[in-house]
Amino acid sequence: MIPNKLKVNDEVRIIAPSRSLSIIDKKTREIANTRFEELGLKLSFSKNCESIDDFSSSSIEERIEDLHEAFLDKKVKAIFTVIGGDNVNQLLKYIDYNIVKRNPKIICGYSDTTALSNALFHKTGLVTYSGPAYSTLGMLKGIDFSINYIKKCLFSSDPYEVINSEQWSDDAWYLDQEKRNFYKDNGIEVLNHGEAEGKIVGGNLCTLNLLQGTEFMPDLTNAVLFLEDDELTSPSNFDRDLQSLIHQKNFDSVKGIVIGKFQLKSEVSETLLKKIIQSKQELASIPVLYNLNFGHTTPHICFPIGGFVKIDTKSRKQIIIEKH
Repeated sequence: MIPNKLKVNDEVRIIAPSRSLSIIDKKTREIANTRFEELGLKLSFSKNCESIDDFSSSSIEERIEDLHEAFLDKKVKAIFTVIGGDNVNQLLKYIDYNIVKRNPKIICGYSDTTALSNALFHKTGLVTYSGPAYSTLGMLKGIDFSINYIKKCLFSSDPYEVINSEQWSDDAWYLDQEKRNFYKDNGIEVLNHGEAEGKIVGGNLCTLNLLQGTEFMPDLTNAVLFLEDDELTSPSNFDRDLQSLIHQKNFDSVKGIVIGKFQLKSEVSETLLKKIIQSKQELASIPVLYNLNFGHTTPHICFPIGGFVKIDTKSRKQIIIEKH
């Protein structure tokens, strides 16, 4: 179930299903609002998005109310989450999935939003989107590549190629918008060559794994996994989190794996990543690519959870998002 694409003058609702909008400073909000305006979109904010508690979040009831209202409001054509966090999985059993089914629309975010996006896809069939959050668009520099992929993924139905930007960053941009550190991007790397096609499942790995053993975990049959992790991971944590996913039902029919760029603090080097992947016999016969621009570094692409991707590691265009 692919939602309608965005067009100029559409309304976008900002909701806070994890951390509160209250933690986002005024300057970042001003820049983010301008970015959406430049895309031709009108912003509205959910009633409870600035509520905040001891966990920098808000009550389950407030967050559910805002989520339901965003889907029910006919004027709202897309939903963006404020930022990530730690607790969106608290919401999953309280969501009225029939509301989502009857009112399909774009919902976009990343990090903790991974649990919500994959659960919505699994429970309703709605294609959801892993991409920049509202706060991400509050970045002053280095955001153009990300915005370009919002246009490719959320404004158009045409197939699009996944490539890397020329530069990337992993600094605390929100602390100093002017003093930024950018590195030359080495491009998409291939660990295992091959061809694959299938539905996309994934996002932030440790968050996706919160769904294991629940009614909210997507079926991995014929899936191509897009996986990334943040600065809280480490080589050993990433190894065991990946192994846990490999143990899931129907992993034997997974068609390929695409891994996002790791944050520097994680210390998951190219050498260690290769050792982790090569230690797993279950991955030996499927294509595995890594170092892509998605996850917790800057910039990152937008991709559809539940959409359809084709991979050919030896083609000039290695990754094509076909349906989104």
